[in-house]
Amino acid sequence: MNETFEPQILAYCCKYCAYAAADLAGSMRLNYPSNVKVIQVPCSGRVDILHLLTAFEGGADGVYVAG
Repeated sequence: MNETFEPQILAYCCKYCAYAAADLAGSMRLNYPSNVKVIQVPCSGRVDILHLLTAFEGGADGVYVAG
């Protein structure tokens, strides 16, 4: 077992806060793990439990909501 586990993470990010920070990090050419997928949402308050459950059903190992 030489394989290392790399979890697939799905991030729901607020358009005006967390997504803007992720966009700025990309503009500054800062690196973040390739196993983190960022999804822009209008507001973190709009994320419903169904979004989280659907992400897990789709194969995500972890989900977080950033505002």
